[in-house]
Amino acid sequence: MKIKAVIVDDELIAREVLRSYVTKYCPQIEILGEAENIKEAVPMIAQKQPQLVFLDVEMPYGNAFDVLEATKDFSYETIFITAFSQYSLQALNKSASYYILKPIDIQELILAVNKAADSIQNKEELNRNKILLENLKLKPEKQQLILPTLQGFDVVKTEDIMRLQADGNFTQVYLTDGSRKMVCRFLKHFDDLLEKPFVRVHRSHIINTNFVKSYHKSGTATLSDQTEIEISGSFKDQFLRVFA
Repeated sequence: MKIKAVIVDDELIAREVLRSYVTKYCPQIEILGEAENIKEAVPMIAQKQPQLVFLDVEMPYGNAFDVLEATKDFSYETIFITAFSQYSLQALNKSASYYILKPIDIQELILAVNKAADSIQNKEELNRNKILLENLKLKPEKQQLILPTLQGFDVVKTEDIMRLQADGNFTQVYLTDGSRKMVCRFLKHFDDLLEKPFVRVHRSHIINTNFVKSYHKSGTATLSDQTEIEISGSFKDQFLRVFA
């Protein structure tokens, strides 16, 4: 059975290109309709009740997040279409949202569609849209982070993360309750994603500076759980600036 979808983008050419690509390369998707702004998108989503929405992030008279807020009573997966914006990408990555950068790359489109389709077909209960909306209302240290694991996913508050450590192709995330999560992401993913109070202190370590108990000139920081983390020379200055 095909997945019902709609397209929301303010540019006619962009909608036509996306519809053409989806029709040609994503045969599991059926496009039910298109909208060019929030005024058209909200009633269309309510009427069509799609399983998937291709949603442009920046539009006149309201952006993608306004559409999500106005349709939060409806359940659907979203693939965001966005030009590069560090703020947008941080928000989308924290909520593990599916997105494609403009101009659309066909392989990225196929990958995003396949991931969204898997979530729909497996009836995954993770509400990325809800977490994204909640995060946008909160300060970075209060936001939630979705961690993809080998078993599925975990949702944690960033303030509950004490430190992160590289482990080959994975990252070990250490939480304040003493638990540890093995996450299917490189440490660099989190280095790009997390803001203060997190700081990279070593090629293998990111720490939450709220949990730094002491620092020794030999080049080690002791966290509140008594873990000692090496502060490498190349990251020492940015670590010390936090406490200046």
